[in-house]
Amino acid sequence: MKSIQAEYDEASKAITIKKDSKIEDWVSVCRRFNDDVSRICDVTDIEDYTGLFECVDDQNNKYCYLVKEDKALRRMKRRHFYDNLGLD
Repeated sequence: MKSIQAEYDEASKAITIKKDSKIEDWVSVCRRFNDDVSRICDVTDIEDYTGLFECVDDQNNKYCYLVKEDKALRRMKRRHFYDNLGLD
């Protein structure tokens, strides 16, 4: 899955691609942040990207990434959702 670093303004909910950002592999990004990632929202207005995620480093700095989610990630999220409900 591809991802790119983004800027997110919580007040206006505006999402923009960070200047000079490069497309990165989402799995590599997750590993870099020790899987300390959480989904913020759906993305519908930026072509090729479906979700906005927040990543937190060891110093508690937050970084946002736009991610093009594939079917495998959606299935995994759904499975973990049901696991957390005890409905597996």
